[in-house]
Amino acid sequence: MKPVRLKIFISSVQKEFKQIRLDLKAFLLGDAFLHRFVSEVFLFEELPATDRRADQVYLEQVERCDIYLGIFGYEYGNEDQNGVSPTEYEYNHAAKHRKPRLVYVWGSDEKRRAPKMRHLVGKAGSELVRRRIEDFSALCSEVYASLVDYLDGMGALRVPPFDTSACDGATLRHLSRKRVDWFLETAGRERGFPLKSNTTTQALLIHLNLLEKGKPTNAAMLLFGTNPQRFHRSAETKCMHCHGTEYRRPFASLQVYGGDLFEQADQARDFVLAKINRSIGTRDAGITAPATYELPPDAVGEAIVNAIAHRDYHSNASVEVRLFTDRLEVWNPGRLPGTLTLEDLRRDHPSVPRNPLIAESLYLTRYIEKAGSGTQRMIELCRSAGLPEPQFEQRSGSFVITLWRDWLTAEVMDRLDLNERQRQSVLIVKTGGQIGNKEYQEMFGVSKPTASRDLDELVRKGVLEKIGTTGKGTHYVFGRKGLIKGSKGSLGGPRGNGS
Repeated sequence: MKPVRLKIFISSVQKEFKQIRLDLKAFLLGDAFLHRFVSEVFLFEELPATDRRADQVYLEQVERCDIYLGIFGYEYGNEDQNGVSPTEYEYNHAAKHRKPRLVYVWGSDEKRRAPKMRHLVGKAGSELVRRRIEDFSALCSEVYASLVDYLDGMGALRVPPFDTSACDGATLRHLSRKRVDWFLETAGRERGFPLKSNTTTQALLIHLNLLEKGKPTNAAMLLFGTNPQRFHRSAETKCMHCHGTEYRRPFASLQVYGGDLFEQADQARDFVLAKINRSIGTRDAGITAPATYELPPDAVGEAIVNAIAHRDYHSNASVEVRLFTDRLEVWNPGRLPGTLTLEDLRRDHPSVPRNPLIAESLYLTRYIEKAGSGTQRMIELCRSAGLPEPQFEQRSGSFVITLWRDWLTAEVMDRLDLNERQRQSVLIVKTGGQIGNKEYQEMFGVSKPTASRDLDELVRKGVLEKIGTTGKGTHYVFGRKGLIKGSKGSLGGPRGNGS
């Protein structure tokens, strides 16, 4: 089949979406997966000066494109003598020439939307399926899913997944028998794996579907290879311990872990646990004194293994673990599957592994669970530890999980000069996620003005963040930046090993 090279025309009111248009082009051409299929993204504002009429140029580009991508916002755009904007002309021209049209409606406040734009949105809705989005992250997710569906429909994606493909140049001699023995023992103990300890390497790979025409697959090399980075250079995990709350060199510590995926998961987890705060208990219950970490170790491990299992191994980027004074970020090259949204991760959802054979072996050794419960488990672990819920987002072509550290320690609380109501409300928000003005009034038996003063003071000091401006939806959540404002200077994150 001839390689697919798509030309995409981005249509929107240029002034309203100036930066969004540029960022979307960068995403389409820079994504590890999409850049293999997208050859050109047309933005009218990037054309050099010419003596041709503007409408003639952009309509010709619509005719040349393979896909029309429209972003319909609140503004309609400049109108010509017929009262029609370039955005509507472009949409109509794409329809006339039977171009595949992908339309995304920005925002949900219809009162703000210009009347003619409301009409255009309605017209698009009567002719095709449109998607509503609220921010750039959602736009990228929807565009990604739409393009994958389009490519799949035209048969361009009928190639084997990365982890099922044979590893070019690899043989059974490149696999570690020591790791195979460990796997057989661990999988048997953790999941009742049926193969015995004397099973040959070849027999194990056959059982796990890790051989392709007698050759080890990419998954086999990453899981059991003696030197996986010989074949997949970027299949490594970088761990950075940062000074303060910004990603800035020089780092307090930097480690790059290679080896197989099991080694990387263990070493990255140990890197974090060695640098965050921990308290040692007594030996009342046994000969070993228990340690309590400021971040739940299982949540740390879950975030790291999630990145290793589900990353895009076609990408030249590595998994990155970034430890700041107020948070831990785990970066996974790639995006969520098109069938999942960021909000889906907070409720029951199916498991959609990008690398199913890698995920299977990590499951058998109990590094992960199969049921798509990992993100929910992280949420529960952080709640139980009195920490804010983890944050999930798409950022710069990667899926990022953020675990928030307990920067609001007892020492910091003492220095903030809070009243007893405020101190109790902080504990409530840390475990419950949010609090509203009315709830604060009822909980502490105070008037609305008193509740507002208390809560506003907590916002000024950086303890809480206000979500919304007025109305019933307004509420307060735990401050996640680790910076206290307006209270005898600025305080950073927690002290000790992690600062």
